[in-house]
Amino acid sequence: MSRPADDKSAIRLDQFIAHPPAKVWRALTEPELVARWLMPNDFRAEVGHRFTFTTTPKKQVGFDGIVYCEVLRIEPEKLLKISWSDGGSADWTVTWRLEPEGKGTRLFLDHEGFDPGDELQQLSRRIMGGGWPRHFGAIEAIAAGL
Repeated sequence: MSRPADDKSAIRLDQFIAHPPAKVWRALTEPELVARWLMPNDFRAEVGHRFTFTTTPKKQVGFDGIVYCEVLRIEPEKLLKISWSDGGSADWTVTWRLEPEGKGTRLFLDHEGFDPGDELQQLSRRIMGGGWPRHFGAIEAIAAGL
């Protein structure tokens, strides 16, 4: 997994997934598959669709366990961009980019919009920065089963 230099406003990751973009795309956009690697949701791959993820609350950062999102941009099998908000001070975007690489896919994640001067947002960035890499392995495992 590649990790660029520390950027306090974003989490940027990429990893090779040994499956074609079509399978990785399904893992990123089919609600029942997304629930297996991320969180229960009511996602639809339609620009403008508002949806939520639900998970365990994290009191240390004032998070009630609900992530409010909207689909901002879609390019099938290439790009998915969503807004990501905790309903409070967090107003982030999460962008997944897929690039064919050999017989697999280079999967990029950009989770952007963290306020470098906000202690709680920086704590959130550190927590999520530790969590996102684990999800790449789960996405690969799901793609393997498709």
